[in-house]
Amino acid sequence: DRHETGRRAAYVPLSFAPGEAYQFDWSHEVVVLGGVAVKVKVAHMRLCHSRMMFIRAYPREAQEMVFDAHDRGFAFFRGACQRGIYDNMKTAVETVFVGRARDYNRRFLQMCAHYLVEPQACTPAAGWEKGQVESQVKYARGRVFSPRLKFRDYEELNGWLVDRCIQLARTHAHPDVPEKTVWEMFLAERAALVPYAGSFDGFHARMASVTKTCLVRFDNNRYSVSSSAVGRPVELRAYAGRIEIRQDGRTVGVHARSFERDRTVYDPWHYIGVLERKPGALRNGAPFRDWILPVSIERIRRRLADRPGGDRQVVRLLVAVNEHGLTCVDQACREALEDGMHSVDVILNILSRRDDATNPVLPALPEPLVLHHAPVADCSRYDILRTRP
Repeated sequence: DRHETGRRAAYVPLSFAPGEAYQFDWSHEVVVLGGVAVKVKVAHMRLCHSRMMFIRAYPREAQEMVFDAHDRGFAFFRGACQRGIYDNMKTAVETVFVGRARDYNRRFLQMCAHYLVEPQACTPAAGWEKGQVESQVKYARGRVFSPRLKFRDYEELNGWLVDRCIQLARTHAHPDVPEKTVWEMFLAERAALVPYAGSFDGFHARMASVTKTCLVRFDNNRYSVSSSAVGRPVELRAYAGRIEIRQDGRTVGVHARSFERDRTVYDPWHYIGVLERKPGALRNGAPFRDWILPVSIERIRRRLADRPGGDRQVVRLLVAVNEHGLTCVDQACREALEDGMHSVDVILNILSRRDDATNPVLPALPEPLVLHHAPVADCSRYDILRTRP
């Protein structure tokens, strides 16, 4: 009847103490990035007491994006709350039981433990339990994402979103305390937040094989690794903005993450070990196409390009980077060019002399040979030898 329908439509307004809880949700918005209209996934966080909001856009809603959004949100708030209120998103909840019982994802629980947050999932179809953040989604769609935003890339977009959140908080009154702004209530709530614990190492891990061309496949793209990793499996860690590849506890590759399809992301330095055996690959190797080297090294490379054995000489120079560092090799190349020389042997000699000057090796003397009185520099003593028969 009508009374029953009215009771079902009614709800109880909620009240939260400072630092007690925040709410988290996702929305899908359309923006223009680099001149192309794209649908972005927007992470929304909202402090329930002060109503302070944090918004950040991502290409996807993957678990590593959830980790990154929480870390950046807590860093922005300078703390976390005692509870986090979520819907039953798959990146957090694996199984929904009767009532409030949930089987949470192991990595999600690790993140919550890191920030000392107790997760709380809403009852299915009970959106009022996180009504604040759902209202924020509608509010942001009209006041933040309309008219359609146009930016160069995600970094520029997200920088603007943070500024916009602060601007709106400074200019809007708090709904429960109208004499104060949301920003003033937020500054007061900061003291009650759980102190920010630093970044959680939020990555999605999986094992992968390495091809003979030093490539690892992930998410429809390929990423290069050091040639020393070929033939054995590696652990690939996918973060929100980068890919890190490890083997036997050491990093064998780090790349900015690509969200396109069928792209190959190279790091030319991963192939230096291969060039030592096959220097001819320097000319037409795909990893070295459009390779931007420091100015002086590039000048040496061009001068040796058409000389017999030039490729092998350039490879010797590139191998020296592993020992001396890119900056030192570039400086040595510049010194050689200033003297009118471009021989790799000369450049390696300059590097060797610099190492000898900065790291002199002094032999350890036995105790009986250590001088306790420094000799006086007096060359006239040698004139005595001329007076003797």
